[in-house]
Formats: sequence, C-alpha cells, structure tokens
Amino acid sequence: MGRAGAESPDAADYGDTGNLSAAGYEKALAVLYAVDKDCTGFPYLIFPDFVEVYGQAEEHWALSVAALERFTQGASAEFAVRPFLLRDPQRMMEQMLVWSRHSNEHVRRLASEGCRPRLPWGQALPVFKRDPSPVLPVLEQLKDDPSLYVRKSVANNLNDIAKDHPDVVIGIARRWMGSSTRTDWIVRHGCRSLIRKANPEIMALFGYAGEEESAPLVAAAALTVDPAVLRIGESCVLSYELRVREGEPVRVRVEYGIDFVKAGGKTSRKLFLLSDKTVPGGARLSAVRTHRWADLTTRRHYPGGHRIALLVNGREAASTELILEAAVPEEGPLE
Repeated sequence: MGRAGAESPDAADYGDTGNLSAAGYEKALAVLYAVDKDCTGFPYLIFPDFVEVYGQAEEHWALSVAALERFTQGASAEFAVRPFLLRDPQRMMEQMLVWSRHSNEHVRRLASEGCRPRLPWGQALPVFKRDPSPVLPVLEQLKDDPSLYVRKSVANNLNDIAKDHPDVVIGIARRWMGSSTRTDWIVRHGCRSLIRKANPEIMALFGYAGEEESAPLVAAAALTVDPAVLRIGESCVLSYELRVREGEPVRVRVEYGIDFVKAGGKTSRKLFLLSDKTVPGGARLSAVRTHRWADLTTRRHYPGGHRIALLVNGREAASTELILEAAVPEEGPLE
C-alpha cells in the first residue's frame, strides 16, 4: 500500500504481455500521487519517466496526459512527453496548445519545451524539424508570457527552428518585434544563432550596421595573440583594436572566431563575443581577452595551427595564427 491508502498494482493488473492494464496503471499513478507533492526537483524526473515508459497505450491516454500535467509542476516532463509527440503528433500538439493556456507556469513551459525540435539531451523530433508549423500556435500563445521561465523556453524553441527553417523565424521576428518588451526579449534570444551567422536580414532587423560601397564599416583593425605558440592547457592573451567608419553612430557586434583543429585534422569555427553596442562614427575600440586552451567536457583541443579572426558584424576585419602544441605529459610517481 502507498501512503494515504493508495493501493499498489498486483499481478492481476498486468496483461499477458507484462504491460499494466488500465486499472493497474491507475493504481500505480495513485501511489505516485500520494507522495508527489513532497517529491520535487531533478531526482524526481522518475515520476514523468514512469508515464513515458508505462503510459503510452491508447487506453492510458487520458490518465497519462493528466499525470504529465501534474508531474511537470514538480519535475519537468519535457523529456517524457516526447514519445507521445512522436507517436501521435497532431493529438499531442492539440494538448500542448491547451497546456499553453494553463495557469501554472511549469505547465505552460512544458507546452513549449516539450515540442522543441532539438531539445538537448532529449529525443529529437524529426517531424518538427521537417515542418515546424504545428509548433507555431503554441509559441504564438506564449510570446508575451509573464514568466521569464516560459519566455526562455519560447526563445529556445525559436532558436531550434531557426537551425532548419531560418526564413520561418525571420518572418516571426518581423511580426513580433515591437509587440512588447517581453516579446522583444524572446525575439532577440530566439534569433541568437542567426545573429552569430550574421544573417543579413536579422542583422538589419536588429539595427547592426552594414557595409557601404563608399565606406566600409571597419576603417582599420588589428588582432594579436601572445604567446603565439603554447601548449594545450595553457592560456594566451588576445588584443584587438579597430576603428569604425566616420559619420553616423553604428551598432557593432565584435567577436573573435577560432578555427579549432579537430581530431581528423579538419577545422571548426567557434565564435566568442567581445562587444555588442552602438558607438559614434569614427570610434576606436580596443580590448584584451584571455583565452584558455584547457580541454572541456564540450570541447577537446588538438595540436596544430589555429587561425583566429576578428569579426565585426559577421565580417572578418583582421586575423592571426596560434600554434598549439601537445600538453606536457604528467610525470608519474617516483619509484
């Protein structure tokens, strides 16, 4: 017996295949319902996980939807809901739209986070990678949500969509911009990948200065690295200076990009933001940045020549090169 008199399923509640019957599934949920108010946070993702594993049968649909709605308020059901979306996307997205109007911010967030096409650490949703249109009504409903927790999810969903359908997100950004400060925040964060790629339409939408035939945006620029040769695990200092064209104030996004050498010898560029602001015409900008070459869980370093570029509004203004050598092997214990 669970707490508060909840009755646990027994052998009679399992069918020939070993799956819970409708009655057995309901009993099992009653056990979880008896304790879930005291079970919140990451460890209790096991509650929605139970629904994912045992609740996908057609006869469990209503019970599972109610359980996901309840459990997400204490431990997010963003992962558990995805198999339901893969199984019956139309039916589940109708439910997600209902959830997007819920009074609880955790349920509203589930409506957006659960249908992200590229949710990190979650199952991808190929159906929404191909066609994100079923997701858009949920995002429309939540585009001015009072909860930052929800707005972050909407922005992340847009950013996912932008990786496969940039034109869709550009259109949304144009329609939403200026609606409210909350919606403008979503648009900005939802377009961050497009900004990093210096998509011309998005750059113009956010007011970043473009090139002019008679006057390039950057009049002069220089980038240096010290030391120019170092080992994996060490740090270098990057120094840059640039001067923008004379005339009207301009909005500039200054980044440095490193073409990291990969295991197979190819390179892959990663961008690092230095500055993003509006400056007067003719302004001179300069700064130094320390960059560590230690291995991370998300990035491993390999020896070789690494090209480093200074970018202003997505265009290279200067570059330099650094030679990365293998780390010094650690000495073993003395015999």
